[in-house]
Amino acid sequence: MLFDSHAHLNSEGYTPDELAEVVRAIESSSLSYVVDVGFDLKSSRAALKHAENWPWCYAAIGCHPHDVKAMDDIQLAMLKNLARRPKAVAIGEIGLDYYRDLSPREDQQYWFRRQIQLANELRLPIVIHSRDADQDVLTILKEEDAFSPERCAWFPERPIPEGYSHGRDARVLLHCYSGSRELAEQYVRLGATISFAGPLTYHNNRRGVETAKALPLDYILIETDAPYLTPEPLRGRPNISPYVEHVARKLAEIKEVDYEVAAAATLANARRFFNI
Repeated sequence: MLFDSHAHLNSEGYTPDELAEVVRAIESSSLSYVVDVGFDLKSSRAALKHAENWPWCYAAIGCHPHDVKAMDDIQLAMLKNLARRPKAVAIGEIGLDYYRDLSPREDQQYWFRRQIQLANELRLPIVIHSRDADQDVLTILKEEDAFSPERCAWFPERPIPEGYSHGRDARVLLHCYSGSRELAEQYVRLGATISFAGPLTYHNNRRGVETAKALPLDYILIETDAPYLTPEPLRGRPNISPYVEHVARKLAEIKEVDYEVAAAATLANARRFFNI
């Protein structure tokens, strides 16, 4: 019934017992699928191992902008080999983070481009991390043909919502979206998908609510980014994938639809996006 499109079961913060407890919680919940998202070579390997062990789990393979300072061509080749495996469903999370600047910006941009190129080579979806870098992220995605007609032609079109001229799908996901409504609408018109996490439930997040209200439901995913960004009313606890239910319920409230409608739509959207 629910699809957590972005979690980190591969987090090094988990002890084996804690991870086993999280898995038990997932398997006793209404979750149908979880994507375990890599942020470097080691975590991508762990995500793929989890995906191959658990039928409800899939893996995204990539290097986060925080970690690209350690990237090289050998690691990129290893990521490519992982991404060829059957349960690897995306390249991510990749992008730019100018808020923390844990890797030099030139390195972030270089490896962001290289990983978009890898996604295009393998014809895989792309999961984007963008923080305080909106314009550079959009510019690089365009320059590296992430929204090109050729890339969009690889994937079936989506339903065409009212007010839109097409349903093309570039399979580019803006994860844990926190930008403006106007930018989100621009992304959707280019063929992107927008994902909302726990912050959508926060009482002061008017911009997130405005953005979710404006976007077509067929172009929205939900996620936890677990173990981070726990939604209301559970803030203060470590986040886990079953808590994505609270994001779905908030989305249903915003879109003025039944919870079951929001849950089913985001499940179908995520299955389409990741080709599951």
